[in-house]
Amino acid sequence: MALSNNDPSSFSRPEDHLLVSIHLELGVDFSRHVLSGTAALEFDKKNSAAKTLLLDTRDLAIKKINCKTSGAVLEFSIDKPVSSLGSKLEIQLPGQVADRFGVCIQYETSPNCTALQWLKPEQTAGGKHPYLFSQCQAIHARSLLPCQDTPSVKTPYTAKITCDNALTALMSAVPEGSEPHPENKDVRVHSFKQAVPIPSYLIAVVAGALESRQIGPRSKVWSEKEMVDAAAYEFAETEEMIATAEKLLGPYVWGVYDLLVLPPSFPYGGMENPCLTFVTPTLLAGDRSLADVVAHEISHSWTGNLVTNSTWEHFWLNEGHTVFVERKIVGRMRGERSRHLEALGGWKDLQYQVEVFGAEHPYTKLVVDLKGVDPDDAFSSVPYEKGSNLLMYLEQKLGGLEVFEPWLRAYIEKFKYKSLTTDEWKAFLYDFFKDKKAILDEVDWDTWLYSPGMPVIKPKYDSSLADASVSLCERWSKADDSDLKQFTADDLKSFNAYQIKEFLAGLLEQPALSANKISQMEELYKLNAMKNSEIRFRWLRLCLKAKIKSAVPLALQFVTEQGRMKFVRPIYRDLYNWEDSRGEATENYQKNKSQMHNLTMTMVGKDLKLVQ
Repeated sequence: MALSNNDPSSFSRPEDHLLVSIHLELGVDFSRHVLSGTAALEFDKKNSAAKTLLLDTRDLAIKKINCKTSGAVLEFSIDKPVSSLGSKLEIQLPGQVADRFGVCIQYETSPNCTALQWLKPEQTAGGKHPYLFSQCQAIHARSLLPCQDTPSVKTPYTAKITCDNALTALMSAVPEGSEPHPENKDVRVHSFKQAVPIPSYLIAVVAGALESRQIGPRSKVWSEKEMVDAAAYEFAETEEMIATAEKLLGPYVWGVYDLLVLPPSFPYGGMENPCLTFVTPTLLAGDRSLADVVAHEISHSWTGNLVTNSTWEHFWLNEGHTVFVERKIVGRMRGERSRHLEALGGWKDLQYQVEVFGAEHPYTKLVVDLKGVDPDDAFSSVPYEKGSNLLMYLEQKLGGLEVFEPWLRAYIEKFKYKSLTTDEWKAFLYDFFKDKKAILDEVDWDTWLYSPGMPVIKPKYDSSLADASVSLCERWSKADDSDLKQFTADDLKSFNAYQIKEFLAGLLEQPALSANKISQMEELYKLNAMKNSEIRFRWLRLCLKAKIKSAVPLALQFVTEQGRMKFVRPIYRDLYNWEDSRGEATENYQKNKSQMHNLTMTMVGKDLKLVQ
């Protein structure tokens, strides 16, 4: 597949020199909050006229660069930073460069490295040891190592990570054991190998006081010991999910599939780092009701990690397909109606996101223009849900599961180990369905792909599991405050967690409830005591919409005890939009921002109009 420097978020030029392997040797320094060591990079020469090698960096201290073969010291320069893109590293190459050549870069990360969060012992569950974890998506890998930080470039990597004996290091790779450091008895060297080529954003590292439990033939769950048994229970269905995905998409090529439950400040529900999915502790509901997030991250093993968007402008190719596959896994495990119930909830999430941005906002397009834009600023549920809805629409239009699922598997087989654009995706769709060209020509492609706002067509969803939620929602919306005795605690008795979530999501779309209704609802349903974070999130938003003053401290507690942006950002927005709580929200943010992940801190600061 042809490569070019058409990625607006990268300085590198893979069409001149293509990165083909990475070897890292890094030491973890908790006292200085830095990783230091070397990155040995190998390249294939693509353009004999190119005299310099260009790489992406951000706030890296480059100390020395050597040619791997001759050992010669290479001259280099680092450009001034360009907003969120960081700085271009330009390395002067020797007069004669082999078709495959390497450089060894001695460097150190910054204490302000945007890819890393350093936690003090008191910020962890155990309270005794510090903790380090990375988050490189979308363009933060360049703050972890000098690289071609674009998803169009995929490479295997190996690594040696040195850290304190009391800690365990893990990476998005297969562990190859650890050994005492030959010169320092206080630290150990942990070795890793990722043989499958991956984009830079999937490089991940963690160091902490971790324990594991075996939860399947190829899976362990890792976390601090205080959570590991609860996590093992919560994610016991992992192997069933992997096996279900294999039946849909083909063999799992990554060897192991482990899960790491991170501290609460982790900004996402999950991150699909190969061999080691990172997940938020907000999934630990105690009843496996939120474990389907793991189905999403497992799906990424094919859609995203194996087949990857070539630039972040085509992010929907990763996330839209992954949501689509995630719900197929749910459908096969829990019934097709459950798949449709989750899709209906996703439609509501999409409506909310479009409302937040505005129906004409360019970030509500499926394929976005990111020239001069930080991909983090454009991140939202749009590529997830709008993309999934396009695929569901195509499945129904082309003839259903039996017709569309063979295309899905062929798509993985065609583009595995590669990166692609939307145009390439569309061309393959047309090629596969040659006999259905007339049907595909009926699709309003320009509107679906390049127009802002909600999808032009809503797929046909089976609403039977949602009907009870909708009915109860309508009853509460229409009831007079003097007629609330019609409701009882048994209203939710037959509901599963998804139906309760759908009930609350429906109420959020209606006019604000009265304080009397909110009070009665809490008395009957005990929603404040719900451990399911998705339910708790929607209940708190419903209370804030009703301007229930007593809900403000509960909402502030919720956004402080965990940092998942899916929850934190909407609630901070709600608090900001209500003038009576704006000051408390701002004060809470200022007080706690140093404990937030850098990404969460920045994005919430923007939501509160405190950061440009």
